[in-house]
Parts: sequence; C-alpha cells; structure tokens
Amino acid sequence: MFGFMERTAAGSGKAQFAPGLYITATPIGNAADISLRALELLAQADLVLCEDTRVTSKLFAIHGIEARMLPYHDHNAAEQRPRILERLGQGQLIALVSDAGTPLVSDPGYRLVQEAVAAGHHVTTLPGASSVLAALTLAALPTDRFFFAGFPSSRQEARRRELRELAGIPATLVFLESAQRLEESLRDMADAFGARDAAVARELTKKFEEVQRGPLSQLAAHYASTDAPKGEIVIVVGPPAAQAPLCQHEVDAMIENALQRLSLKDTVAEIVSITGLPRKDIYARALELNEKEE
Repeated sequence: MFGFMERTAAGSGKAQFAPGLYITATPIGNAADISLRALELLAQADLVLCEDTRVTSKLFAIHGIEARMLPYHDHNAAEQRPRILERLGQGQLIALVSDAGTPLVSDPGYRLVQEAVAAGHHVTTLPGASSVLAALTLAALPTDRFFFAGFPSSRQEARRRELRELAGIPATLVFLESAQRLEESLRDMADAFGARDAAVARELTKKFEEVQRGPLSQLAAHYASTDAPKGEIVIVVGPPAAQAPLCQHEVDAMIENALQRLSLKDTVAEIVSITGLPRKDIYARALELNEKEE
C-alpha cells in the first residue's frame, strides 16, 4: 500500500492530493490523451512547472484549466530549483510537465526529482502518454526487451561511434531524432547495425500519424528521396539476430579490418559492441595484431 493516498472530499467529487511534487504526463499530440486524474491535479496545483508556458497554456485552454505556471527548463533549472524546493517545504502542491508526453524522458527534471526526494518531499507520478512507448508498440518489432537511447549525437563522427557501441545490445533500440537529421541517422544506423528491420514513427496520435516500416537501408533510401518530414520523430530498430559463436580467425579478421579504419581504442570498442566478447581479451588481441602490422 502506498504511503500517500488520494481521498475524495465529501460532496466535492474531487480527489484531494497530498502536498508534493507530481510528475505529470501530458498528451503527445491528441489533446484528449490525458488522464482524468492529471486534469484534477493540474486544476488544483499551486504551481505548474513547464518547459514552455506558451505550449502548456494551449493545453490548459482546451481543458478549461486555470493554474499558475512557471517556466522550468535547462537554462533556468539551477536558479529555480531552490525556490521550488522552498515551496515544497511550505506544503505546496506542484506539478511538473513537459511540452509533450512524460517528463524527464529526454526532458529536464531529473535533478529536481533527485533533490526533492533527498529533502524528504512527497514525489509521485501521474503516468500517461509517451512517444517512446507509443512508437515501440506500433513498430511491429519485439517489445519484450528494449533500450531507449535518446537523441543520437548531431555530429556524425560521434553519432557513428555511439551507434557502434549500441550495436551489440540484445534488445530493440528506440531513438528520438530531428526531421533534418533523420536520413543521415538512418544511413549511419544501417552501417552500424546492418540489415535490421526498423520503423520510423512521426506525428503520433495526430491527424497525419505515419509509421514507415522496413529494413534500415530501405528507410534511409526512402527519406533520402523525400523532403524532411514534419513533426516529432521516433526511430525503432529491431534487435540483432542471434549468431553462432565466432571462431578466433573470424574475430582476428574483424579486428584487422577495424584497425585499418580506427584507432586501437575505437577498434576495441567496436569489436566488443559487435561480438559481446570481454574487453580485456579483445584489447590484448588487438594490441598484438597492431604490433605485428607495425
């Protein structure tokens, strides 16, 4: 049983929320995708922390909510956190929302939650819409195990390195990406992950919702031949196929190939991510083969 229970005030029909910080999910597109409990909480909150008050005010107008809002984002978080914690100490009811979806998922808020918990304040969540889970369920790819990797780096070299490090994870991978970098990222994913099935989901829950499914190379070619799509984008990539154990000759060939393209450090990282073999063993063998080449 949870320590904090919401009660309904006699004759009011409204839930009574304990003072504290409420991480509150908002719609990712369709304004109706918000829970009744979240609407009650937002209407009663002493303060609603928003990424952008202009975005949140539109949602509030649709649902007839009047609440005091305060911008809380990466640029002012350090300044605002002490003030917010002081309000929590005064027994206020504070909601944290993002522009869309579930707060803290590639959005600001982690440190506020961390410090509120450390200070002993009541912290809970009002779950709801999430573009990550929505895309995962629509991708027609395995969902029993998945890894959320957030936004790939905007710099190609760093992005390729990140993708190589993720290649060996035995799970479906979920990324967020901007429309402008979609085709480049899909091409780099095809290079790093090989012939894996994937899905690109955009405008989820909206009128022009679209999910494109197919091999990574096919999706990269599709978006290379069209204008950059509009809307929020989620890329879902299927897990690697199960492979038979590699023999030493195959591992050596992979290492030698990588050494022709990469530094020793990056070679080790790439081979470990692809094979799942112990780093110390790959490092020792890569060092040995590198010295032979010299």
